[in-house]
Amino acid sequence: MIATDETLEELGWNAYFSEQISGEEAGHVHPVRVMAVHRGKIAVSGAGAQWLVDPHIPGAQPEDAHPTVGDWLLIDDETSLPLRVLPRMNLFKRRSPADPRKEQMIAANVDTVFIVASCNQDFSVARIERYLVLAREVGVQPVIVLTKSDLADAPDAFAASARAIEPGLLVETVNGLDPADVARLAAWCGPGKTVAFLGSSGVGKSTLVNTLRGSDSIATQAIRANDGTGRHTTTVREMHRLEHGGWLLDLPGMRELQLSEAASGIAEVFDDFALTAQECRFSDCSHGVEPGCAIRAAIAAGVLTSERFDRWRKLAAEEHANATRLTKRRSR
Repeated sequence: MIATDETLEELGWNAYFSEQISGEEAGHVHPVRVMAVHRGKIAVSGAGAQWLVDPHIPGAQPEDAHPTVGDWLLIDDETSLPLRVLPRMNLFKRRSPADPRKEQMIAANVDTVFIVASCNQDFSVARIERYLVLAREVGVQPVIVLTKSDLADAPDAFAASARAIEPGLLVETVNGLDPADVARLAAWCGPGKTVAFLGSSGVGKSTLVNTLRGSDSIATQAIRANDGTGRHTTTVREMHRLEHGGWLLDLPGMRELQLSEAASGIAEVFDDFALTAQECRFSDCSHGVEPGCAIRAAIAAGVLTSERFDRWRKLAAEEHANATRLTKRRSR
């Protein structure tokens, strides 16, 4: 066990979790948060200490049997073993690389998702939309962070393209190397807040993360599994402390977080198309050559764009195919 100076509130504890502790439990349990997942052990932090515990919770439901990073656990005061996982505010998960029939939990209880893109030729509205779908499906507030503004001739043009995706979408344009510039993201990175990063390689995500952490590298901070001290190089997923007091979770890339069972996320990001489709003459309209297609009429009138229509159909088709495959695997 390693002593720390962190309080539960600094770890992200709030009324949502405290209200889940029953009167019977209150006298003999204490809450801890999962900070890192090792092979066979998890690093947890509570009020004033960090240590390793066995991740297996006997009798728990499959989704709670093996806690993930960001989870809150109740630890028995007598046995020091985890009793249960507190219900989550949200959960990122993916299909297991080892067994596509199963799902693997990635991160829980995230307050904000930074969707990182760069102000250069790699900027892609379609890619941002895909990440937005993931954030909306999980129910986490997204913020678009456009990096490398110092290298762009017209960074405002990239910001305008991002804001056009969705009314009211939060967009910040930053120079990831400038601490003063990155400080504008501090509102989402304060004490007790957990932010997750989504973004492709090469967009300046690592630079941005290091500036937010006040460090030049994402060094592993969790307890070493064999002796309870130092660092452990085999950590799979881990929470990193940010300079402003919050916590960072770096999520896997887009290929690992595939669109499956994300119909509500797609409907929210493309609500203009979803609402217009309700006005089609036929409820099963494919928006092709059918008469009375409201979407085709809106595109012809310039209200909707054919480019966004193509992206909407592509994402919906991908989500449907992945969800169908997952359902068949589960049934087998």
